[in-house]
Amino acid sequence: MVFDTKVSGAPCAPQRSLLHALGLTKEEMERPLVGIVSSYNEIVPGHMNLDKIVEAVKLGVAMAGGTPIVFPAIAVCDGIAMGHKGMKYSLVTRDLIADSTEAMALAHAFDALVMVPNCDKNVPGLLMAAARVNIPTIFVSGGPMLAGHVDGKRTSLSSMFEAVGAYKAGKIDEEKLCDYELNACPTCGSCSGMYTANSHNCLTEVLGMGLRGNGTIPAVYSRRIELAKHAGMQVMELYRKNIRPRDIMTEKAFQNALTADMALGCSTNSMLHLPAIAHECGVEINLDIANQISAKTPNLCHLAPAGHTYMEQLDEAGGVYAVLNELSKKGLIHTDVMTVTGKTLGENIADAVNRDPEVIRPIDNPYSETGGIAVLRGNLAPDGCVVKRSAVAPEMLVHEGTAKVFDSEEEAIEAIYAGKIVSGDVVVIRYEGPAGGPGMREMLNPTSAIAGMGLDKEVALITDGRFSGATRGAAIGHVSPEAVRGGLIAYVQDGDKIAIDIPNYSIRLLVSDEEIQKRKASTKIKVKTDVTGYLARYAKMVSSADKGAIINY
Repeated sequence: MVFDTKVSGAPCAPQRSLLHALGLTKEEMERPLVGIVSSYNEIVPGHMNLDKIVEAVKLGVAMAGGTPIVFPAIAVCDGIAMGHKGMKYSLVTRDLIADSTEAMALAHAFDALVMVPNCDKNVPGLLMAAARVNIPTIFVSGGPMLAGHVDGKRTSLSSMFEAVGAYKAGKIDEEKLCDYELNACPTCGSCSGMYTANSHNCLTEVLGMGLRGNGTIPAVYSRRIELAKHAGMQVMELYRKNIRPRDIMTEKAFQNALTADMALGCSTNSMLHLPAIAHECGVEINLDIANQISAKTPNLCHLAPAGHTYMEQLDEAGGVYAVLNELSKKGLIHTDVMTVTGKTLGENIADAVNRDPEVIRPIDNPYSETGGIAVLRGNLAPDGCVVKRSAVAPEMLVHEGTAKVFDSEEEAIEAIYAGKIVSGDVVVIRYEGPAGGPGMREMLNPTSAIAGMGLDKEVALITDGRFSGATRGAAIGHVSPEAVRGGLIAYVQDGDKIAIDIPNYSIRLLVSDEEIQKRKASTKIKVKTDVTGYLARYAKMVSSADKGAIINY
């Protein structure tokens, strides 16, 4: 135990008595106590199988000489929370997860931890907690969902959301919409594209916190159970060697994560979560670093929503290690960093093979010479904003359009479904940032509606909110400063021209400085007055999106 007195000496007899009350034997108390942080629940499809993962982890820990003890972590299903007030509670859970896990781990003096997450805010929240607690820790997720099938083609949750837009536009009938509903999400697991959950489960491998396959082995494969047993065994090796999260999650490891993110085409949410995780490790990641890495990192994968390949295909092609091996051929990653295997990243990926050069493009034949994410700056976002460049149609990489402005996601959705958005428009959704929302809602509904109506190659969307990893098109989020804190997005008006130049990392409101000053003098910032409970506290304490929406204590 962390405190040896727990298992010896008269002063700790009361603590031992309580451990006996759990049914623990003297022999179990004398072994390292390993906390298994279980995110299992019955509302998140990506978490419904975690009870089996946890049981496998417990077996692995016990086989390797530890005593496993399970305690819970919460998780929100972003897909179920999408499009209503529930989405305000998604991002904010990241910090609740980190805080509660820190409290449980330190209050009970665990010697080591195994984190068992799967979905969007659950993975970064537990990575933040791992850095804070800093005792030997390993991650094993629940794994991705298999792709669905409609009309002989693979589908995913993004296909489902876009089908709603197609239905609203009269492009498909109710029968076809039902076909998508019944077949888009066929198994348990995190949704099958390179969305936020799968992005961060893949990045646990890159950061060195998860074993090979943690990001890609499908939830329903038996290999996932084997992986969980190995994770339970390996945490005991980490304990014996005293290898801790901050020994692994170093500045070089985060540079690797950003590089792999660009190559894989991960979710824009990475630009919120990686800075927040790094902050807990004492490492600074700013948006300029992201652009520097993106500029020299080729995009090797076009998984949904950017393309038509899915997580099971990435797994079959060789997984994250095969991607890292390709990147290493041009010296784009640090191979000397430590990982939970007890070996360096270079040793881990030495035997990785790219089995499908279409799913994972070779380093000399990338989809593009630059990475999957771009950070734009300009008068509309002086502190930066983020776009998933790999999911933008080529004709929308440079776009000048007319602003249609909305003060909430609901207003924008109503206008889109009513046919009020036309080719050339730039939809602006504001007062949805970390503090202004509060909670920085994802905008999958409006972006999917635009795509489903066939306008994704003609219409851009800009917001101080954020996007699901399932979003595609010229969807630009994380505009900083946000509207409620006086960002220029608060002063955009219908009819204004906005110029977007993704290759040159630029976004500008084409309005004179004199006019902007007049608007600032006459426009009142809108602050929501009906916010209560945890959201009210969060709104007061949260930083801007460019800082990772971290909590300022």
